[in-house]
Formats: sequence, structure tokens, C-alpha cells
Amino acid sequence: MIVTFAPYTAINFTPDILEIKTASFVISNTDYKKSPTRKLPEYAFIGRSNVGKSSLINMLCGIKNLAKTSGKPGKTQLINHFIINEKSDPWYLVDLPGYGYAKVSKTLKERWGKFLQEYILKRENLLCLFVLIDSRLEPQKIDLEFMQWLGEKGIPFVMVFTKKDKLHINEFNKNLKIYNKKMLDYWEELPKQFFTSSVNTDGKEAVLEFIEQTNKLLPAQKQ
Repeated sequence: MIVTFAPYTAINFTPDILEIKTASFVISNTDYKKSPTRKLPEYAFIGRSNVGKSSLINMLCGIKNLAKTSGKPGKTQLINHFIINEKSDPWYLVDLPGYGYAKVSKTLKERWGKFLQEYILKRENLLCLFVLIDSRLEPQKIDLEFMQWLGEKGIPFVMVFTKKDKLHINEFNKNLKIYNKKMLDYWEELPKQFFTSSVNTDGKEAVLEFIEQTNKLLPAQKQ
């Protein structure tokens, strides 16, 4: 199958956007079996260390320090669950440890790999994984291999390009075109993509609309 794609352009529309009214921390752990027991829709965020994951989560939720941010790669070392809109149509947002160049011990990296793999493969109410990509960089082998693994395992995921504000729109479109061309070396069809900036909130409505629409498709999950 030949898949075509277009450069990013701003689109004005007024969909039924999910509003995050409340967001609160629930639990941190390194064992998916200790995750919250309520069978709520769950969305997890993951990416290379220092890709801007915590900043993106805080931007989406509108809470400055909900997820801990740091200039030091590898700050997030646990599976962190947050419950969103607990009193009405609740769902879980999960902040996962980053992977890549974090300066941590080999033993810790191996431990991360084990509990992350178990969480991704065995967490039954995980509806979608948001894989964060730094829009300033050329395609990174570790990201490509991780997404390939998700595809092989049948794990639903979307791509979220971060730090869009760091580039001129022409640079961003050029990088996106290069990335998508590389993706199509491995994929018959491109995964759904979002283009974000934690600084100016680009992509916030699109990501929340996606979560809202996905939640609506799975009412049975809301128990």
C-alpha cells in the first residue's frame, strides 16, 4: 500500500473537545500488577529521555507541576498513574520512564526494560500508547525499533512530535517529511500523528479530542 502524507498545517475546527477538570496523582510502582484496579480507559506516555514528556503531560492537564520535569534525563523512573476527571467520565493518564541516553546504571536500565515491557504487554485497560518524538532530531534508531516492536506485538500507539516551537514551520515540515519517509521503509501505513509544543499549547486540543473520541468508543471500559 502506498501512503501519502501532507506537511503540517494549522486547521481551525470546533470539535467536542475533552475538558480536563481535575487531575491527581494515584500511585507509582515498578510492577503493573500494583497499578490501579479500576478498569478505566488508560493512556500512557513514553519516549526517549528528555523528549519533553512531563512538560507535555502538564500542558495537556493544565497543571504546571503535575508530572515532575527536569533538565536531567532519566528523572522519571517509575510507572506513574494519574486519574483524570475522577468524578465524571474518569480515565487514567500514565507517565512512563523515558528510554535512551539517561545516565543511569546498566542494571537500572535492564530493570526499566523488564517492568515497562510487562506493563505495555499485560496492562489490559491500556488503550493507547503515546510515543513522543523530538521534532528537532533526525529519526532515531531507538524510537524506530521501539515502534516496530509495538507493531509486532499489536500494541495501539500514536506518534507525538514534541518541541514544535523550537523550529520554523518550514524546518518542521522538512523534518516531518524525512521522518515519515523513513517510517514508510518499515510501515505500510503511517500511525496517527500529533504535533505539539508545551510552550504554546500546540496540539493540546487534537490530543484531547483523540482521547475523548476513543473513550466514547469504549463505554464498557468505564467501570
